[in-house]
Amino acid sequence: MATVEINAELRNDKGKGASRRLRRAGQVPAVVYGGGKEPATLTLDENELMLALSNEAFYSKILELKVGEKRQKVVLRDIQRHPVRPTVQHVDFQRIVATEKVRMNVPLHFVDQDESPAGKMSGVVISHQITAVEVSCLPEHLPEFIEVDLSTIDVGDTIPLSDLKLPDGVILAANEVELAEPMVTAAHVQEVVEEEEEVEELEGEAVEGEEGEAPAEGAASEDGGKGDGES
Repeated sequence: MATVEINAELRNDKGKGASRRLRRAGQVPAVVYGGGKEPATLTLDENELMLALSNEAFYSKILELKVGEKRQKVVLRDIQRHPVRPTVQHVDFQRIVATEKVRMNVPLHFVDQDESPAGKMSGVVISHQITAVEVSCLPEHLPEFIEVDLSTIDVGDTIPLSDLKLPDGVILAANEVELAEPMVTAAHVQEVVEEEEEVEELEGEAVEGEEGEAPAEGAASEDGGKGDGES
């Protein structure tokens, strides 16, 4: 498996003004912390970073952060994006320790769906309800992704998260309620449409109920006002 490498430079200037100057110069401010060492402020090349962000593995695997001649193993912890423009404002990396477990979100890859009984049937929708999971493991066991075999899924089937087959040394960071949630479902299109319509009807009834209560409160207030005026 190829290593994902990201180059960085140490920076000493801090503050919002310094960060704005960096961004105008095509640089992105960053920080690396953890691993029993002091945090270090960094700068990343914006073009190199955007290219790395287009790689799914950048979000879930161990990265090699190169600062000058020094290299360190890290994971991506946070990305702050501009609310309007397609730019990155700041990046957080965390150093890893080989003997300490990490918790990371790992994407799910659904395979052999078209070969399944449900996949070969027209008018059937196979829905991927969960597309990424949080796992806990030692860095050496961290998977880039986890495959979900859908070769046997049939119409009416629901695959809960608890059925996910995990690599050795990896556990799900999920509670009992989350484990019972559907990861994949297969249903006829009509059933899916009816479910959506039922949800819309329930939401509409809830809104109508709220709107119906408002005049009653207003009427009570008005009656109270008249009573005060007459006494």
